Amino acid sequence: MNELLQYVDFEGYICRNMSKDLKQLIRSLPQKPGVYQFLNKNGLIIYVGKAKNLKKRVSSYFSKNHGRSKTAVLVQLIADIKTIVVDSEIEALLLENSLIKKYQPKYNIMLKDDKTYPWICVKNERFPRIFSTRNIVKDGSDYFGPYASVRMMNTILELIRQLYQIRNCNYNLSEENIKDGKFKVCLEYHIGNCKGPCEGLQDEEEYMLDTQQIKSIIRGNINGVTKHLKVLKREYADQLEFEKAQLVKEKIELLENYQSKSVVVSPTINDVDVFSILSDEKYAYVNYLKVVNGAIIQGHTIELKKKLDETDDELLQIGIGELRMRFDSQSKEVIVPFKPELDDEHIRFLVPQRGDKKKLLELSERNAKYFRLERNKQKANVSPTKHADRILDRLQKDLRMPERPVHIECFDNSNIQGSNPVAACVVFKDAKPSKRDYRHFNIKTVEGPNDFASMEEVIHRRYKRLLEENQSLPQLIIIDGGKGQLSSALKSIDELGLRGKITIIGIAKKLEEIYFPNDSIPLYLDKKSESLKLIQYLRNEAHRFGITHHRNQRSKDAIKSELSEIEGIGFKTTQQLLWKFKSVARIKKASLEELESTISKKRAKIVFEHFQA
Repeated sequence: MNELLQYVDFEGYICRNMSKDLKQLIRSLPQKPGVYQFLNKNGLIIYVGKAKNLKKRVSSYFSKNHGRSKTAVLVQLIADIKTIVVDSEIEALLLENSLIKKYQPKYNIMLKDDKTYPWICVKNERFPRIFSTRNIVKDGSDYFGPYASVRMMNTILELIRQLYQIRNCNYNLSEENIKDGKFKVCLEYHIGNCKGPCEGLQDEEEYMLDTQQIKSIIRGNINGVTKHLKVLKREYADQLEFEKAQLVKEKIELLENYQSKSVVVSPTINDVDVFSILSDEKYAYVNYLKVVNGAIIQGHTIELKKKLDETDDELLQIGIGELRMRFDSQSKEVIVPFKPELDDEHIRFLVPQRGDKKKLLELSERNAKYFRLERNKQKANVSPTKHADRILDRLQKDLRMPERPVHIECFDNSNIQGSNPVAACVVFKDAKPSKRDYRHFNIKTVEGPNDFASMEEVIHRRYKRLLEENQSLPQLIIIDGGKGQLSSALKSIDELGLRGKITIIGIAKKLEEIYFPNDSIPLYLDKKSESLKLIQYLRNEAHRFGITHHRNQRSKDAIKSELSEIEGIGFKTTQQLLWKFKSVARIKKASLEELESTISKKRAKIVFEHFQA
């Protein structure tokens, strides 16, 4: 038994050393289904769970020795417990899901997919519009979805547009507005996509009949719509209205073509939910398929991050609750790989052993496997370490370097007609910027616009200092410039005895030519290669860093004025005064009180007396 924890016995339960209030609370818990919330000493919800029997489930946390697991840590943090009683375990499951989303407790399973999915809306209005939306407004409109696949939703909407002439304008087609002739038919009417209800050219009864058929199609009940259209086609044919019969026939063909692409099993399987689960040490993947008339009309997989060593049964229950609520499913039959410990008289759980329903379950399991495989590929690709290693290995190979360039430095000069010449050095480590190692250089020994001499000075100053301080040297130096800049940098490299110890290259901007020492023929890397993109990133970062410093230097010089000549007045005070008064002339005319409102009294007095004198 864990020596760090003390145990006391009460009412048949063994509980850890807890407060009397907590013991009394557990004693009074109802033996009914519901949701429990564990709170820490700060009143923060740290875990939400559902239970078939609240008292039995909550007590189990305190009656077991959880060893050194995460559950043991959770139990030690519990300071208060809140419960909500519901009528059934399914209701508890849905409520648990809502509370987890609302409070995001630390010890609950993390849903890795919580995007906003689109719905198809049939608007609650005369002559209803039908469109996609991601925002549900409670105005009596009908919403179908959500659709995990936007492509699937757009396919259905396109089918509807081909079958029915539904308006897409947002006019208020009230009887009064139509009678008053407030609207005129638009281009959609003239090209045959609308029958013109805005001018009273289509009656509401006919439009609503089309709307009801559209709702059936969206729900997946294509057979019913097809049967109705076949009856209508025969009626038109009997009445010798062959053009109308042909139009209806084309609609039937469109529906049958759409249905043939969707059917995966027997069409006798109607309104069924299918769930499967795949789990490993850290994650679980729950796949959901919605089947109507043998056609899969919805499908989605979610990833669950484990927190407390949850069982597959617990994870499947969470997945069922989340996905049925998300997709607003009311199916009475649910196909599962094993029967979860969920009791609900309105739902029948089925574990198929053979036949079409078994094939559906296998299809769901394959989808979960594909999702996990794709997820693992994504994680491998975005892993910072592996991503950096791959890029640096490629760069080493492209530049024929003796070792991987883990430490790279890039240099760039900045000046405008020789004014304020500066240089910048940016440092990348493991293919990422190491901004604390960035350095600015004010050119000291060069007069006038001489980029070659400036580069020679900067390289010498940089690596002389690194050598003197025994700091690590880069494996690669990049010079922003062509052969001339590279040659100047090499003079300093030779003088410091670093030739052959560091790879040094120059990059010319126009054609992105890579130059090597003593080689007049440049190297051209593939424009899409990761090596070139990294070199360009370094070059652009050096340019940005240098330009920023150069602008700051020019700003300081521009602010140099009569103010900066006043003893006791520095750059910041000068800036403050110019931001406030905009010019030296206005500062000269300012009163002492106005100056004191901008800078300190001491400095205001100095400025005021200087200009008064």
